[in-house]
Amino acid sequence: MAKAENAVAGAALEAARREKLRKIIELGHDPWGARFDNRSYIGDVRSRENEIVLGEPIKLPPKYPGAPERTEIPSNGPQVRVAGRIVLQRKQGKLIFLTIKDWTGEIQIFIGKNQVGEQAWELALCFDLGDLVGVDGEFKKTQTGELTVFAEKLTFLSKSLETPPDKFKGVNDPELRSRMRYVDLAHNDEAMTRMLNRTKIVSSIRQTLAGEGFVEVEGPTLHSVAGGAAAKPFITHHNALDIDLYMRIALELHLKRLMVGGMERVFEIGRVYRNEGIDQTHNPEFTLMEVYQAYGDYNSMMDLTEKIICNAIKATGQGFVLPWGGQDIDFTPPFQRKPYFEALAEYAGIDPYNEKEVVEYAKSIQIEDVDKKHIDVLRNDIFEEKVEDSLTGPVFITDYPASICPLTKRKRNNPEIAERFELFVRGCELANAYTELNDPDLQDKLFRSQLEGQKDEDSMAKMDHDFIRALRYAMPPAGGLGIGIDRLAMMLTNTTSIREVILFPLLKPEVFED
Repeated sequence: MAKAENAVAGAALEAARREKLRKIIELGHDPWGARFDNRSYIGDVRSRENEIVLGEPIKLPPKYPGAPERTEIPSNGPQVRVAGRIVLQRKQGKLIFLTIKDWTGEIQIFIGKNQVGEQAWELALCFDLGDLVGVDGEFKKTQTGELTVFAEKLTFLSKSLETPPDKFKGVNDPELRSRMRYVDLAHNDEAMTRMLNRTKIVSSIRQTLAGEGFVEVEGPTLHSVAGGAAAKPFITHHNALDIDLYMRIALELHLKRLMVGGMERVFEIGRVYRNEGIDQTHNPEFTLMEVYQAYGDYNSMMDLTEKIICNAIKATGQGFVLPWGGQDIDFTPPFQRKPYFEALAEYAGIDPYNEKEVVEYAKSIQIEDVDKKHIDVLRNDIFEEKVEDSLTGPVFITDYPASICPLTKRKRNNPEIAERFELFVRGCELANAYTELNDPDLQDKLFRSQLEGQKDEDSMAKMDHDFIRALRYAMPPAGGLGIGIDRLAMMLTNTTSIREVILFPLLKPEVFED
């Protein structure tokens, strides 16, 4: 019953808006607007407050017998031109007050019938919340001190046929906000600020890397072999070549090919696709940054990671102590560094070098198939189960078991340990880096070992022979780094769901009724 009533009410509201649309056309205006040059952003206009000149107070007669005298302080200001969406509207006799908004802020608009004339007044009466309008007028203050554009000319720019959400309640349903991001951005200041801060973060990363001598490249998104990560890919088919292809799951292997070719410092920021689950920190389509530096190692990458993150924080205008999920995170460099085995001992309370103790502990916390797994896999299962959530960070966890790091160079004095780190913040992995393996024979052996027993449909079930061939042409010793841009944006914008920092996260298709 309520759904039917809402449908009837919605139809009535749309009919009223369409009637105003007809009236706008009757008045000789294009309801969908046209080019509107030389406008100023509202934020820039508000910053010109110091150009407003206040006059001497003027005493006015009382409004009615016995009322107190009134005092008016006249003001004069610059002529401005602004445009934006109407988010607040109230009418008082021959006066209309609007609040319009662009992506830099809001400002009040004063429309007086005597000031704009009969025809413009008739147009103003057709305004609805959500409409886009342009205003030319004088920028000054009202008697209450409100910064206001006193309209002299009105331009209609676009009609909203849908009624916007309530200004104060906004769009509260998270799925609705993700599905109708256009509504979320238009009527939710926090959403707009968050997304603009994300762009500042990405821009800062590019600037930091350019300043360090890195060049940005673009690798293919369709791969004949899915490699560079252990993940399930999306599979598509190329009709002309009659071959299956994979949407890329990582950027790594093609960037390393470029290092073989002599591009010594390269990076890419791009979409990758993994046919896996969706939760607070995972979306099947996400943005990854990977960086490779010839003649560096994982220590070089730790220094670079700190610089990237700290510069990104500065770009958003924040200090190094940031709130996230109800707690503060202190990003003041240098970040803590802790070896993997030391973290296992500290947070799991076991001797990670004692294999019998590791096996018994894994069984006690109900790790599956304990007897079938390699000891390093068990260690990592325990790490994920018992250690990660304890890492408040930011902390670099370093020196992982080599057997679970097939693309990583081993320590010279201990081949059982890989020169790898992961950066954790509040239990969330934010970055992953290696001293890159560049021995083609060892890489070939590790790939083959990793592929043993895997099914054909698994992501890493095919050898990337061309990558091995590329390594045989000599790749320089190097450090490599990957950072999940969406997770970094979450951390730096105090957002606990990855959907809130992706403009269009993956959702089930919406069913429309014709």
